[in-house]
Amino acid sequence: MTAGCLQALIFDVDGTLADTESVHLAAFNQAFAELGMDWVWTTDMYVGLLDISGGKERIRHYWNQVHPDIQALNAQALIDRIARIHELKTAYYENAVNSGAVNLRPGVLALMHEALAAGLQLAIATTTSPVNIAALLRHAMGSDWRLNFSAIGDASTAPIKKPHPQVYLQMLDTLKLPASACLAFEDSSNGLRAATAAGLATIITPNPFTAHHDFAGALKVLPDLTHATLSALRQWHAAATL
Repeated sequence: MTAGCLQALIFDVDGTLADTESVHLAAFNQAFAELGMDWVWTTDMYVGLLDISGGKERIRHYWNQVHPDIQALNAQALIDRIARIHELKTAYYENAVNSGAVNLRPGVLALMHEALAAGLQLAIATTTSPVNIAALLRHAMGSDWRLNFSAIGDASTAPIKKPHPQVYLQMLDTLKLPASACLAFEDSSNGLRAATAAGLATIITPNPFTAHHDFAGALKVLPDLTHATLSALRQWHAAATL
């Protein structure tokens, strides 16, 4: 194959593979309640907080808003507190996913199967934690879900969060492919900025939490992947790489 041929699909996770954000929000609020905190994030608040990539980063950002004297606190104590909140939140999220609260978005699984059958590689490029990825894809694809992916980048491998392109650059390096041979799939403006900064043509499937974002520069903006067949992707990709 030449570099210009489509050889790999790289997927974001939260909001892209599945509408996970409402479950994440509920999990955050459960963690706050368990720790006796008076924080309650509403849907409108969370839409704004999603501009901050990463769960721990989101918590810290909000803490800075409600506790502007944060610099006077013990730095390690704050780090430990945020880590505990996030640990509880992750456990609640994983339990919710395992109980069937989240399913893959329309067209996702069919496209993955079609791509694999045609010899394309699949990869994941996300800012979420490995536990969250595993919970979602184990439930959706079975215990051997990892075998479907040639490369997985997450919060543990790419500490610099989107919109920085670090995780996408890592995936291109692992796949041993140029950006021109791949397509990225995202749902947010931060994700789009990260993917395009890595040179990737990007297909956007917004969700209710990101529908208001600016998607200028996207290859396509689709309601979901129902009609995103491999044939269609190849046509869009070819047009983008002319």
